[in-house]
Amino acid sequence: MSKIYTSFEDEKLIDSVLQKDKGLMCSDKLPKWTVLRLALAQSLKSSAEFYEENQDQPEAGGKEYNLRQVTGKGQENDFTDLFCTLLSVYHRENLFADDNRFRTLLQKHIRRGLRDMRTSWKDSHDFHEYLYQELFTDSDYQKSIIMNLREKIVSAINEIGVSGNIEDQLDGPRITRFLISLSDVNDLDRLRKGLEKLSFLLGLQKQGIFLQSTNQERVAGLDIPRSQDSWYQINGNNLREWVLHTPHNMILPAWPGVDVLGKPFIFDITEAPHILVGGTTGSGKSICLHTLLLSLLLSQSSDQLKICLIDPKHVEFTPYAALPHHMYGKVITSSEEALRILTQLVNEMEERESILASNKVRDIIEGEIKGVIELPRIVVFVEELADIFIQSRAIETPLARLAQKGRAAGIHLILSTQRPDAETFSGLLRSNIPSRIALTVQKSSESKIILDEVGAERLSGKGDMLIKISGSNIIRVHGVKIKQNDIEECISKFRRNE
Repeated sequence: MSKIYTSFEDEKLIDSVLQKDKGLMCSDKLPKWTVLRLALAQSLKSSAEFYEENQDQPEAGGKEYNLRQVTGKGQENDFTDLFCTLLSVYHRENLFADDNRFRTLLQKHIRRGLRDMRTSWKDSHDFHEYLYQELFTDSDYQKSIIMNLREKIVSAINEIGVSGNIEDQLDGPRITRFLISLSDVNDLDRLRKGLEKLSFLLGLQKQGIFLQSTNQERVAGLDIPRSQDSWYQINGNNLREWVLHTPHNMILPAWPGVDVLGKPFIFDITEAPHILVGGTTGSGKSICLHTLLLSLLLSQSSDQLKICLIDPKHVEFTPYAALPHHMYGKVITSSEEALRILTQLVNEMEERESILASNKVRDIIEGEIKGVIELPRIVVFVEELADIFIQSRAIETPLARLAQKGRAAGIHLILSTQRPDAETFSGLLRSNIPSRIALTVQKSSESKIILDEVGAERLSGKGDMLIKISGSNIIRVHGVKIKQNDIEECISKFRRNE
């Protein structure tokens, strides 16, 4: 009979899920295949292609399950046809005609679902709540919350002296945009000045309301955050899907997340051309860096892209150590190495400038168009700018040189800090790094340091950000939730392709 195989790590997870305190057990112990069915449901939520290799043999410490257990094949409650239908629709092929293909895909989905559970659920948390958030959140429940919110908004805007009606609402991953039809044009100023009072009246605490213009006459948009239990996540498989549809005119595409209404947001790092990412501890700053880095790795080969990863904390960039993209062969972790590498990059920049001049082109893009230059782009990531400056302030000099002149030579900086202050982000860097990403900060003064205006102190945290790309207006974006397995899948995919 066909088998479904698990690994030792899978079995550890299954045992954790079935434990008494935080798992699925109530009074009677559930069979292990219950968790396999939940893993299948978890995997079927994803539209990403498979990266995990086929594992059709038992592993040390793993178990084997037959289809009678997993699908109920031959039993009174036989779900085999149902499972086969779900997988046939998902993969757009007739699996009823190929039992072996059905079992193989069932195996891969279950293993992927178990892997996702391992990375997204901690056994210190309640598993029932995890299932509710991941699989069973009811959109009707969300709608009822929003209907109550509509009534509160009408009452609140009346309290601040604004006369208007809610014309429509647009739901996003975290916020609902309420379109307010204003009776008097002067109500727009009253609405803008009363946003803090509105937040207080609606009980939003530190989270703020953002006012958005619309293309409708006398209609303003109020972006109002919902409670966290009504959010839906933007997962790493979305990022992999977006990469498949990269616009042809993008050179170094990056997808930090989606806008407030759920539309994927993309920008070209070559147009940035350098970026500061700032936010307080726990705001999602490091995950934002992973998202930008994965965007590049998923869309660029090691011939097209070279990276320089500076990680003074020895934590965030370690998983990428084996990639061949590294400009200088490894992740940089000390200030001495960072100074040496950045100085070498300045020399690389100057050599490229000489190549540009000898070919009589202004920049690397013009050289590529004319077919006289073919050089990889170089992107430098610094995980914590303040920490590296504490170790060696001399590092600011090569960073400033690269910020001033690196764009033409195809060298770009992405600098991050959890301490956005004038000392860390000095005027020298500030004037040459026009693009900024601000995640949640503690004070409006920190928002001004990053964005040159307030607002980031009113974000909802957990990857909520304001993005200002050079030459464009500020846009609010909800970040992708990158998990460890997303990083592992990207690296595994690259190894196979290279």
